[in-house]
Amino acid sequence: MGYLMLIFGYKFAKCKKSINRLNLNYLCCAIVFLSYHLHNVDAAYRPHIIFIMADDLGWNDVSFHGSDQILTPNLDALAYNGIILNNLYTQPVCTPSRAALLTGKYPIHLGMQGAPILGAEPVGLPLTEKTLADYLKELGYSTKAVGKWHLGYYKKEYTPRFRGFDNFYGYYTGLISYYDHILQDVYENIGEFTGYDLHRDEQPAWQDTQSTYATDLFTKEAVKFINDHDPEDAPLFLYVAHLAVHAANAGKLLEAPQEEIDKFRHIIDPNRRTYAAMVSKLDESVGEIIEALENKEMLKDSIIVFMSDNGAPSAINGSQPARSYPNWGSNFPFRGAKGTLWEGGVRSPGILWSASLQQSPRVSTNLMHVSDWLPTLYSAAGGNIADLSPTIDGVDQWLTLTLNLPSRPRTSVLLNIDERSRNAGIRVENWKLIIGTAQNGNYDGYYGDAWDIFEGYRNTYNASAVLDSKTGQAMEALAKSLFVSWTNEVDIKTRRQQATITCESGNFWGNAVQMSCQTSPCLFNIEADPCERNNVARLYPAITSQLYDILKYYRLSLVPQINQPVDVRANPKLWNNTWSTWLN
Repeated sequence: MGYLMLIFGYKFAKCKKSINRLNLNYLCCAIVFLSYHLHNVDAAYRPHIIFIMADDLGWNDVSFHGSDQILTPNLDALAYNGIILNNLYTQPVCTPSRAALLTGKYPIHLGMQGAPILGAEPVGLPLTEKTLADYLKELGYSTKAVGKWHLGYYKKEYTPRFRGFDNFYGYYTGLISYYDHILQDVYENIGEFTGYDLHRDEQPAWQDTQSTYATDLFTKEAVKFINDHDPEDAPLFLYVAHLAVHAANAGKLLEAPQEEIDKFRHIIDPNRRTYAAMVSKLDESVGEIIEALENKEMLKDSIIVFMSDNGAPSAINGSQPARSYPNWGSNFPFRGAKGTLWEGGVRSPGILWSASLQQSPRVSTNLMHVSDWLPTLYSAAGGNIADLSPTIDGVDQWLTLTLNLPSRPRTSVLLNIDERSRNAGIRVENWKLIIGTAQNGNYDGYYGDAWDIFEGYRNTYNASAVLDSKTGQAMEALAKSLFVSWTNEVDIKTRRQQATITCESGNFWGNAVQMSCQTSPCLFNIEADPCERNNVARLYPAITSQLYDILKYYRLSLVPQINQPVDVRANPKLWNNTWSTWLN
C-alpha cells in the first residue's frame, strides 16, 4: 500500500479539494483493489522453501567435503549446483540449534542455551516467540513440518501446529528408534519412561507404522506433502527435520536396512558401517524429495537448504565412548564433537540451492549462523526485514549469497554462553575464543574416524554417480530447460577440492596436542588453524582481551536457562504408552 501511495500521492494531494466524496470512495476502492491484486501477484511468485535438517551429522560424513568413505551423491549434486556453506555455525546440541533456526535468536536470549529438552521435561520454546513458520504464514505460505520437533510439547500450545505449522508429522522428543518409533528415557532416582512417539498433528500415529524405517517414513510424508500441494494456491514451506543420523535407544543405537549396510563392506568397523548406511538413506531421502519437486514442476521455483543441527557425537578411535547416544560419525579433521564449542561440535555441513544459483555455483566462506536462516529466508520470500522482531540476532544474507557480493553481512558469531557449565565461545572474523570446557573435557580431542586417510577404508569417489543420482538428473533437466550450463565432472573435482578442509599433516590421534581452556582462555586463528591445534592466546593478549570483552557484553543480555525438573506425570504409561502433551 505504501508504494501505491507514492504513485498516487502527489496528484491526489493537488486535486483532493476538488474530488467529491463519491469519487473519493471510488478512488479508495480502486487503490485497495489494486493493492490486493499486486499482493497476490507477489505471493504467486514467492519461492517454495524446503529446509532439510540432519541430526548429528558429522562434517566428514558427506563426500562433498572430500571424504571417500561414505558417498553422498544426491547431497553432492545439490552442493555442486548451489552454494557450499563452509563457514556455517550451529549450536553445540539439538534443542538450542532448532530454537535458533525458528526464532532467529541466539539461544542465550531464549534461556535455551543449556541441555536439550528431556522427554518428561515441562518446558518449551517460549510462547512469546514468533517462529519462521509464523512469519512465512503471514506471507501466504502453506507450512508443513516433518520429523523431529524437540522444542517442547508438555502443553499443546508448544506443539508445531500452534507454532506456525499447518500440519505436522513426526515426533515431539529428542529421538526415537528407527523401526519401532519408541523413546526410552531413563531418569535418575525416577526410573525408565518408555513410550511411542509418532504423531500426525496432535494425534498419535504410531499404530500403523511399526517396522517402517524412520528415514523412509519421513521421506514418504515429505513427498506426500509436495504431491498434495497446489502451487497455484500458495507457496510451500516444508521443514524436514530427519531423525537420521541420530543414534537410537540403548541396545539398538544404530539401525539401517541390511541391504544398505552391505553396500559399505569396505568399512571395517561394523558400527561405522551401519552408520554409513544411515547416512546413505539420508542422502537417498534428499534425492527423493528433489525428484518429487521436479515431478510437481516446483523445483524451478524452490529454495533448498540442507544442514545438520550440530556435529557428530563421535566414538573415540572407533570405540564406544562413555556418552549418551554415540553414532560413530566423523567430524574429521576438526577437534571436538557434539556438545562442545570446538569446530567439530558447531561447524555444520551446509548447502543453499536455488535455480538462480545453479548458474553460479561456488563454495562460500562467508561467516553464517543458524539464526541467520530466519531473516535470510524471509527476505528470499519477499518479506520486509523491517517487519521482523527487532530483537532477532540473525542477519539477512540473501542478497550477499545469491548475488555473490563482496560484502560480509556477518563478521562475528556467538557460539554459546552456558552459565551453568561456565563454557563460552565466540568467533570474530578469523579469531575464535573458547572459555571453559564442556562435559568435563572428555571431548576436547579428535574423535570419530580419520580412517578414510588409510588404505582399506576408502571407497573410490565416483563423480558419475553424482551426475546420475536423482538430484543430479533433476539438476541437469532443470538446467536444460533454463538454457544454462550444469555441473560436469571437472566442476565437481574443482569444487570438491575447494570445500575440503586440510590441516597440518600428522597422526591426529597420536600427535594431537592436548588442549584445555579450563584454567585460561584458548584463542585460535580459524583460517590458518581450522583444526584448533595451536592456542595463540599468549601470543595475542590484546585480541584475547577484546573477544573476552565481547563475551562479557553478551553475558549482560543472557536469559537464565529455563530447563525444569522431570515431571512424573509425563510417563507414557499414563497416556496409552505414548509420549503426549500431559498438562492440558
